[in-house]
Amino acid sequence: MSAHDIKLEVCVDSIKSAFAAEEGGAARIELCAALQEGGLTPTTGTLKTLKELPFTLPIHCMLRPRRGTDFVYSEEEMQAIQTDMDLLRTHGADGFVFGALTPERTIDVDKCRRVMERSYGLPVTFHRAFDLTDPKLMHENVQLLKELGFKRVLSSGFRASAAEGVDSLAQLIAKHHRDIIIMPGAGIKVANLEEILTFSRCQEFHASALDTASEDYSAPTTTRMECDVTMGKQDIDPYYGTNIYVVRKMVAIASAMSCR
Repeated sequence: MSAHDIKLEVCVDSIKSAFAAEEGGAARIELCAALQEGGLTPTTGTLKTLKELPFTLPIHCMLRPRRGTDFVYSEEEMQAIQTDMDLLRTHGADGFVFGALTPERTIDVDKCRRVMERSYGLPVTFHRAFDLTDPKLMHENVQLLKELGFKRVLSSGFRASAAEGVDSLAQLIAKHHRDIIIMPGAGIKVANLEEILTFSRCQEFHASALDTASEDYSAPTTTRMECDVTMGKQDIDPYYGTNIYVVRKMVAIASAMSCR
């Protein structure tokens, strides 16, 4: 399969989940806020706290100031993104995760270039905004992102999940793996991981490894108060965090596949 270990990046939105990812054997975390919204920029306090605690994994921080699938950012939003970058970098961010598109769903070169310049050499991943671009131009777009300086592209292969988009992922990895990391993500679970790794031949993959990723782990991470007050619409659902045992199972599968 590979001469190198296949690395798992776990996306987390809490300190507890970060430590679960570490204990389970993940290689890196993507630190966000509000994973139920697809992941937003994390608080500086969360990053700073992790850096001051005995936490050893690299932390790549999401740069996404609001929810929405357009990824078309105003100048004011770009100012906020760049300010967040400065604050997060000052407090120890090891990398960033970002994506910007034009209204025509092409890569916004100008905004991406500004983020790359503001990263001051830290690695930046272009996130699943890539999956909103034209699949027919996928190779040209990966080449463009490489030229802009991105180190990774997180993608589900233009489908709702990486399992559904594995054919496109395999094509991208086969063509570009020497120059840039194509990292499958979205809907990756213990049950489908081996198939995704086999067909994509990826070097890294991305998962949340939530309690709900397996029927064996179904307990919510937090307790829901029985009351008439909610802080938002998502409060009607239980909050699930990263599960150590799901991470361990994924790491074990990836380790076994690395040896093939």
